[in-house]
This record gives sequence, structure tokens and C-alpha cells, in this order.
Amino acid sequence: MKKVLAIILGGGAGTRLYPLTKLRAKPAVPLAGKYRLIDVPVSNCINSDIFEIYVLTQYNSASLNRHIARTYNFSHFKEGFVEILAAQQTPENPNWFQGTADAVRQYLWLFEEFKVDEYLILSGDHLYRMDCREFIQRHRDTNADITLSVIPIDEARASDFGLMKIDPSGRIVDFSEKPKGDELHKMQVDTTTLGLSPEEAKANPYIASMGIYVFKREALIELLRKYPEHTDFGKEVIPNSAKDYNVQAYLFNDYWEDIGTIKAFYDANLALTKQPQPPFSFYDEEAPIYTRGRYLPPSKMLDSQVSSSMIGEGCILKQCRIHHSVLGIRSRVEEGSVVEDTLIMGADYYQPLAEQKSRHRDGKIPVGIGTNSTVRGAIIDKNACIGSDVQIINKDHVEEADRESQGFYIRSGIVVVLKNAVIPDGTII
Repeated sequence: MKKVLAIILGGGAGTRLYPLTKLRAKPAVPLAGKYRLIDVPVSNCINSDIFEIYVLTQYNSASLNRHIARTYNFSHFKEGFVEILAAQQTPENPNWFQGTADAVRQYLWLFEEFKVDEYLILSGDHLYRMDCREFIQRHRDTNADITLSVIPIDEARASDFGLMKIDPSGRIVDFSEKPKGDELHKMQVDTTTLGLSPEEAKANPYIASMGIYVFKREALIELLRKYPEHTDFGKEVIPNSAKDYNVQAYLFNDYWEDIGTIKAFYDANLALTKQPQPPFSFYDEEAPIYTRGRYLPPSKMLDSQVSSSMIGEGCILKQCRIHHSVLGIRSRVEEGSVVEDTLIMGADYYQPLAEQKSRHRDGKIPVGIGTNSTVRGAIIDKNACIGSDVQIINKDHVEEADRESQGFYIRSGIVVVLKNAVIPDGTII
């Protein structure tokens, strides 16, 4: 795979994931207690022997820069890198990135310097495990100009996606964005062409784009230069190229989740605790998901009850109950507290015991969950200070609310406590 350059699209402002993106870029959002979203596509590349990787971003990129710099340092004896390319204004182009295609176009002068045959373009906010070598081999075998990775979809979910039609050779011949009614039924395809069994094909008669592409070098350069007004791959560049270019589909028939919204992000994290088999597992020795090594101590569970949960490194749980939850690194939960159906992202640092005691004396709240508190159906961002006798339970069943001055938002009924927020003793949400 030395002839492949990977380009990971870091996304825009991440408004659908706000407030988790208030202080960080979308690919830097913590995942599964110890990872970040960017670790998924980067790890898929590394496990596929692709070691030249760029990440394009333009919003709140400080923590993303720091994470990548501390995590992905390849040996001096192996060619390879993972580097951030931030949006920048130049005399030729004074604008920020206008879309996925425009982001790649603005750095095309750099990508052209690489003696590669293909550009692999990935998204920074998906959860999946893919051997990109099979994807690229399909692209080469069909002599495609562009290959899209697609997933089979049933009729119930089909109208939520951009759908495609293929001919018997697997070439994409038509696109439709979130069709309904008769327009939806027109987009049915025979997915046995792409490798599904007749039974699977009958249950999933549609194919949807994953937003992951392989471009032949010449095709990408030509399309971006020839049509400067096309700023988005999925909506403009690829649909408009189907007539004149060989655009193929590669079927990915495995777990894939776009976790670009608060609800999808919350569900994907808690799904990791499912028994006996979660839909996605981080316990794959042959294709691990890499992240920063922090050398944290083991977690301590002092007379605590933990069930159906994932606990990150360096946590301290004291006489509490944790159920169906994911606790990130350095999480603290004090005695008498209950955490259920919740994602706690943890903390960036430990507070010394003396500092915790002094904060209590001064009426301030230490980092973590205080005594006799209940947290249910929530996302607690990093370094949040939750006081004692607090109830975060969305008692009024509110679906949407903006309470930034009080340290939280509610999205799709999920309470999201902001990073570094302080929730005073006795608060009921």
C-alpha cells in the first residue's frame, strides 16, 4: 500500500455534536473511555499498511494537534506520518474550507507531490473496522476512477441515506439523496452483485454511501481542477462524475456507525457494553484501535458494584453503583452515588487529596461525581465537577434545552454536562 495516500476529513464545526465540540474539533471527541474519534480511521489505515496520512481540519484543532503529536510517532526506520493540515488563507484562496472536496482542493498542491496511484479519502467521525487493502484492491480490479464504500440498507432506514443504483458490473449509474415513496423504490438494487447472499439481498435491497472513497490519482486532480464550483464529494463531485468516469461500489457488510450526532454518539458508546457480544469490539488483536499511551495506574473499585459497564484506566470508584455505563480515564465517583446509562469522559488530571479537601473547605467542588448523587441517561464531559446530592436524571423528560450558563445542554433527551462545568450540591436536572 505504498502507492496510497490517506486523507482524513476532520469535518466542519461539528454543530450536530455540540456541545461536545465546543472546545475541541470533532475528530478529537473522546470515545469508549480512552480513545478519540480520529483513532478509528487512523488505526484502519495503519492496520492496512497505509502509513502516509493527512488529517484536514479547521475548527478548534488544538487538542487534535496535541493528541496526534503525542500518539502517532513512527520509527525513524519506517517511512510514514500522521499530520494535521489546518485551513489557511493564501493569496490564491482567501477562504476557509467550503466543503469536503474544497478542503482537499486547497491542499491539492501538496498531495500532488506524492508519487502515489490512489488517494484514500476517509471521514473522521465514523466507528467501524475496515481492511482498506480489500477496498483498494476492488478499486484496482475494476479499473475504477472512483470507488465508493457502501453499506447494504433495509427499506426502513433507506430514506435517511443517500442511495445509489448499480449496473450488473457494480458500476454506479444513479444517485438519490434521501428519497421517499416511489422515488425510494426506484433505487432498489440486486446486492448479490456486490457479494451478498440471496437472503441478505432480499432483506437489504438498497445501498448507501459511507462517505469513504478511493480516487485514482488522475481522476481526483482532474475533477477538482475542472469543476472548482463543486465543493462537496458526496453531493456534487461524485454524482456529477458518474456519467464520464468509471465509478464503482465496494460493499462493506459489517458494523458501521456515523456518530456525528449526540444521540448516535451516546448510543454507540453504550452499545459497547452489550452482552454477550457488542456490535463493535475494541478487543481485536489483529486489527487494534490505537491511541495515546498514558501509563495510568489500574482502576480502584472500593466496595463498589459494577455491572454491564466499561471502566477506563486510572479510575477511583468508592462504595458506588455503576450500571450500563462507560467511564473514561481518571473518573472519580464518590460513596453513595449511582451512575446508570451514562457516558463519563473522565478527567485530564488528578487532583491531589490535599487539594480536594481544601476545595471542600472552601465550598468548591472537586472533579468527579460527589457523594450520594444520581446520574442517569447523560454524557458528562471531561473535568466536570458534580457536587453532592445532585440528581442528573432529566426529571421533566425535556427533549431539547440550552442551559450553558448552568453548565449543561439537553439533546434528544440526553443531558450533556459541559467540559469543566461545575454542578453545585443539591442540583436537580
